Amino acid sequence: MSRTVCWRVGSQDGNAVALIEPDARPQPPPASSQPRTWSTVKITAVRTIPLLGATPETGWSRGTDPTMNLHTLVLVDTDAGVTGVGSSFTSTPLVDAALEILRPVLIGENALEPDRLCETMLQTGYWHGRGGAISFAVSGIDVALWDVLGKAVTQPVSSLLGGRYRERIPAYASLLFADPPILRDRLAATLENGFRTIKLGWNGFGRRDRRYDELLIKTARDTVGPEIDLLVDAGASEEFWPHGYKWASETARMLATYDVTWLEEPLPPDDIEGFRRLTAQADVLIATGEAFNRRQEFLPFIQARAVDIVQPDITKCGGLSEVRRIAWSAHDHGVLVVTHGWNTAVGVAADLHLAAALPVARWVEFQTPSPYINDLLTAPFELDADGCLAIPTGPGLGIELDLDAVARLSH
Repeated sequence: MSRTVCWRVGSQDGNAVALIEPDARPQPPPASSQPRTWSTVKITAVRTIPLLGATPETGWSRGTDPTMNLHTLVLVDTDAGVTGVGSSFTSTPLVDAALEILRPVLIGENALEPDRLCETMLQTGYWHGRGGAISFAVSGIDVALWDVLGKAVTQPVSSLLGGRYRERIPAYASLLFADPPILRDRLAATLENGFRTIKLGWNGFGRRDRRYDELLIKTARDTVGPEIDLLVDAGASEEFWPHGYKWASETARMLATYDVTWLEEPLPPDDIEGFRRLTAQADVLIATGEAFNRRQEFLPFIQARAVDIVQPDITKCGGLSEVRRIAWSAHDHGVLVVTHGWNTAVGVAADLHLAAALPVARWVEFQTPSPYINDLLTAPFELDADGCLAIPTGPGLGIELDLDAVARLSH
């Protein structure tokens, strides 16, 4: 006996619902002895699903609670019976508002051309705010279009992005700092779960004094031992960040004494000169980019080699189409790409496919614990014995939503 699941769909009044029977959800084209050749798969609808009720703590000074809607799933339906799924790192009302602008350039278009449609959507949004909510919405749509394309031609997205350089990649656990007793417990649990690389950030770090900062780092290193890679995220994209270049330089020097691998966002996002100076002299890698929304924001940092690592977010920057452009530009300039992933399971899948299709890739971010990652799929991601995640091999993103979990996490 099937159960009807109600998902909210983007609309002006926010009251529309779509009814989807789990036993009748869209499937990839059927296999046959004569594979069907798809030349055009028309977009028939774009729908949104809010995620709320289990939003993890962010570390933002204004705080978050589980009911906040910070992630939106995006579904792209087609006349071939294939539905693609994407994810946008913003609230559903903002994605719905952007869709009022974007739907006219999508409905009836060929879903098998994600690159062209991505650029069309981004340029359509020029007069409605370059970057911001438009780019966030485009991101979810673009990922869904790549999912459609992969399902239509029965290939994983990573193969369609140019080919797979790897079949798995190390995942780093993304955690918030806490006072030492709590921090020790969090780190011990993370090691128990199999992670070999751990990032700590926000909360008290950089917000009290230098002694407390070093206490946190010493606690972390003493707890995990010398073999675990530690990464630190200062979180200077938080509003009214009080520090500048000298704080960042001194902090980088302290972190190097504890063998920390990178320092992320030690300066406000637009301080390109501060980043350039810091990267040139620091003994740890310097990373930034999660607050950027357009490839044009990344290019000056890449071309000036103002950072060692850029961190575009596939669910914010225009999706796989746009982040692939950023990533290859970074590669050509000797800058490493590690995508930002404060994310959903759909976003993690997109991160994995991009990492597989890049010649140089070192990690993907894996927020833990998070129901939007751990509970959202019928087959959740699992670390192997080396702390790595396998790149999905199925058609499209290679994932399937757990409809019961989606229903629970969208109301």
